[in-house]
Amino acid sequence: MNINNLFFQLHYCNSRQPSDVLKFSNRTINRTIPHHELIFITGGKGHIILQHKKYEFKEGTLLYISPNVQYSIEPDAEESLYGLAVHFSYATVGFNSNKWDITKETDRLSLNFVQILKDYYQINNTFKKLVEGWDAKLPGYEFITKTLLQQLLFEIYQNIKKNSKNYSTSLKVERVIEYMRRNVDNKLTLSDLSELVQLSSEYLSRVFKETTGYSVIEFFNKIKIDKAKELIIEGDKKIKEVAQVLGFTDEFYFSRVFKKIEGTSPSKFYIKNVHGY
Repeated sequence: MNINNLFFQLHYCNSRQPSDVLKFSNRTINRTIPHHELIFITGGKGHIILQHKKYEFKEGTLLYISPNVQYSIEPDAEESLYGLAVHFSYATVGFNSNKWDITKETDRLSLNFVQILKDYYQINNTFKKLVEGWDAKLPGYEFITKTLLQQLLFEIYQNIKKNSKNYSTSLKVERVIEYMRRNVDNKLTLSDLSELVQLSSEYLSRVFKETTGYSVIEFFNKIKIDKAKELIIEGDKKIKEVAQVLGFTDEFYFSRVFKKIEGTSPSKFYIKNVHGY
């Protein structure tokens, strides 16, 4: 699943803070919901029973509940439970061959049911903005909260990645991407990039796809085509010259790659975006 292609619909947000003593009771919650839910624990203690397993949580715990999963939350009898929650659905939205492709969610997000976060100040801050924006209901709040949910998920994934055992590998993937960007005018092979970061070609291919959602070559071609669009719109180079600038020795191969990514040929892209018809 490529998180970059997800479009979110928020259903509602809620929270419980120390000042909400009259709003909630410390009762056990048993429920099944038809959408996704993220709960971030900001204080107190308790347990969640999920798929016949009991998990303990405390401040800094992130709970992710996928649709139609029954669960129970048991707050601690002495330490009241506080937290933030967002309920949402999503669809995968793609743009291929000049057409929109919308697919309803088929998978859960790639998050554990229970995750203990470290250094979560930024996540807590974004989550609070999300809930406060939803509660305030100011003009444009639906668009703003959708954007904040995307930002929140990105920060969660970044936090997990940074604190994982494979963080050094993630840094190597970022180094590969930076090297691609600086060498967009050259021809690079998987072997070149593997040697750069001292990983085997097979391992680099796997972790790169897991991290970005693209294969190594697909991602490099995407960088090239993004640059190609800039050069074409400038309008002072022929398609053949653009291809050569970006390291393509074959203009026709360049056109095939361009059309595969953009859904239209470079010449038609030029006509539409430079001449407007």
